[in-house]
Amino acid sequence: MKVNLKTLSNSLGLSRTTVSRALNGYDDVSEATRERVRKAAQALGYHADPTARRLATGRAEAVGMVYPFGVGDLGDTRFGEVVAGMTESLAVRDLDLIIVSARRNAELETYRRLVDSRLVDGLIVARTLVDDPRIHFLQEQSFPFIAYGRTNSSVPYGWFDFDNEAGARAAAQRLIAFGHRKIALVSAPQTISFAAQRRAGFVNALREADIQPEASLMIESSFDRKGGYDAMRALLDLADPPSAVLVDNNIAGAGAFRAIGDSGRKPGTDISLIVYDGVPPDVAFPYTVTAVSQPTGHSSGKIIAELMMDEIADRGRCQHHLAQPCIEPGDTDGLFR
Repeated sequence: MKVNLKTLSNSLGLSRTTVSRALNGYDDVSEATRERVRKAAQALGYHADPTARRLATGRAEAVGMVYPFGVGDLGDTRFGEVVAGMTESLAVRDLDLIIVSARRNAELETYRRLVDSRLVDGLIVARTLVDDPRIHFLQEQSFPFIAYGRTNSSVPYGWFDFDNEAGARAAAQRLIAFGHRKIALVSAPQTISFAAQRRAGFVNALREADIQPEASLMIESSFDRKGGYDAMRALLDLADPPSAVLVDNNIAGAGAFRAIGDSGRKPGTDISLIVYDGVPPDVAFPYTVTAVSQPTGHSSGKIIAELMMDEIADRGRCQHHLAQPCIEPGDTDGLFR
């Protein structure tokens, strides 16, 4: 038999108001009473009616993420790891993660509906843009959010990000140290913040080594495997192709790796390759692709969730977390031959 609030209150000899406030952690109920109520609820198998609780607290007890899913995103293991980390941390506070699929280039409409309806208590803004209208909108609405990536904004906001410029610079410096001078970059669209930051790190590393960046060797591709494949084939078909390539994301990286194999070349021997976040082992077999490695998606997701919960609890904290990447050597890059 389902135990309701009335049954629990009667068993304790307390009013339903006192029991409800004890269960919700209000400090006008003593710690001893809160503990007594908690133990009784556990023993009797009481679970709060989620609808009633939401009405009482004015909270949705959920965090949202709007994502414009494409076919390639469904195979992005990194994204799955981030979601798993978020879900795990939010569950500790009895919060759900709601992922809302949106039409590409129409995300702002979905943001408006979620904010207006108060279906979530906060939003995680994924794949931030250099100039991001979603963040401007949330700031105007004073709605709790955490940006998964930095953006241009004169108004402070909370974010989690990786030092993208440092990672790309380290990858380019590694290739330069191997003797490469004709180094190409395959990047995601430059409207995306991480892509712009990574290109800046790549270009700075070349200039620091007195190598003039060549526009023909910096190709902006679609954010999918086909885009990476086509970009790499274009580079390999040049009259004077590069001896090394950095791909700034793992989705396009898988396509770029495939293109090298289809051209009859061997990565690490005929051409050096470094991919941000690497290439899945089942795709790269028998190679291990040299990668710009970042903290695991799971640990990143947990940090993002913690930042989000803090922002909901205390608006305007604007906390930041900048994670550092490192180079994870594989066998797809090496000395210039």
